[in-house]
Amino acid sequence: MTPRERIVALHRAGDLAAAVPLYGDWLARNPGDAGMWSNLGAALRKAGRLEQALRAHRRAQALAGPRDAQVLANLANVLADLGKNREAIALRRRLLELQGPDPMTEAMIGKALRADGRAPAAVDWLRGALTRHPGHVEIRLQLALALLAAGRWAEGFDAFGMRWESGELTPRRMSMPKWDGAPLDGRSLLVMPEQGFGDSIAFARFLLVARDLGASRVILAARPPLLRLLQAAQGADLVCPEAEARGDLWCDLMDLPAHGFTRDAAVPPPTRLAVPEDSRARARAVTAPYRDRLRVGVVWSGSPSFRANAARSFSHERFLPLADIPGVQLFSLYKGPALAPYRADGSAAFIIDACGPDRDFADCAAMMEEMDLIVTSDTVTAHLAGSLGRPVWTLLHWDAFWLWGRGSDRTPWYPSMRLIRQTRPHDWSDVFETVARDLAALAGEKRR
Repeated sequence: MTPRERIVALHRAGDLAAAVPLYGDWLARNPGDAGMWSNLGAALRKAGRLEQALRAHRRAQALAGPRDAQVLANLANVLADLGKNREAIALRRRLLELQGPDPMTEAMIGKALRADGRAPAAVDWLRGALTRHPGHVEIRLQLALALLAAGRWAEGFDAFGMRWESGELTPRRMSMPKWDGAPLDGRSLLVMPEQGFGDSIAFARFLLVARDLGASRVILAARPPLLRLLQAAQGADLVCPEAEARGDLWCDLMDLPAHGFTRDAAVPPPTRLAVPEDSRARARAVTAPYRDRLRVGVVWSGSPSFRANAARSFSHERFLPLADIPGVQLFSLYKGPALAPYRADGSAAFIIDACGPDRDFADCAAMMEEMDLIVTSDTVTAHLAGSLGRPVWTLLHWDAFWLWGRGSDRTPWYPSMRLIRQTRPHDWSDVFETVARDLAALAGEKRR
């Protein structure tokens, strides 16, 4: 194996820590090797070092010229990651000219159109792509997401049923038949939770649809952190752990919205949540010394297991300047691994750890009831605060969850929520300038 082949083999084996320095050594001696520049860019992209990856891919393109398809494809990928969607689309169109019809390239053009805020154009493009590549899974997935981003809820949720074919989710194996959408005619329906905790809270509002379709009994399966919180969900006769859940038929929670929106195009109000009194008592005790302050709950990260968490999250340090606003007291509503650096650097002295010891989301909900405002990244706490009807500012990255739409600072899904969006991809500066300015104004009003 030659030294060049060894570097590529390490890369393919996923050993980026070994491969990236060796790419550097190789390219220092062989700066005209376009393929290795492109490989380095791909390795850096996988490591999350996007700007550095773009720099490597630009070198590769300059050396390889405009007709090297692999170099163009790698460059288009990192451009899309960085929010440079129009350039990415132009490169992918060039790839189609060079190589002819290709379903993945066409799917990624549709994805970039959606990310660029052009959901209707994405729908049109992807529908055309689907005629050229019938049944292609990625095109169907991107079409579903484009329909949802365009607010075409009935079509979008119906198409989104294919999410279990995408390879990102493991299809369920159940001991009972899956509901096919036909009238339930007095049979019981088991509704299974969706992937994220936020999804379960957001879409529990559609449990009433099952009742309207003739279910004699609706059983909602819930994971332990949501069990107490969802006990009051309208439309559910029983909320229980997944291991104990049984019904005549079953469906996934996000199978219900397509039926709901077919009957009524309006977004229904959030479900009712249960907040136990023992949770409220604990929350009152934590916040009691700060009754004279504007109490602001903050969250800076979602689950690190979510593949797009890095884009939607930011450091807890972003919130520290807000602690200096007169009359404001910050409370961390976050629970998870990102507490370690927050505690290690002394931030807990300025942002009180209110939810680190939480047993579940019912405890977090009780703490939210004690807040004057919640400021959160796009994670489960946004859905929790919105469902409780609490004032909440949700901070969105440039290519946010389709539920939030594009452009507006309001959402029909949660009337009490304000959306504050990045104006430049991967740049939170404007977002936090807005938060600081408007929070200072709120604190000033409370002091008067």
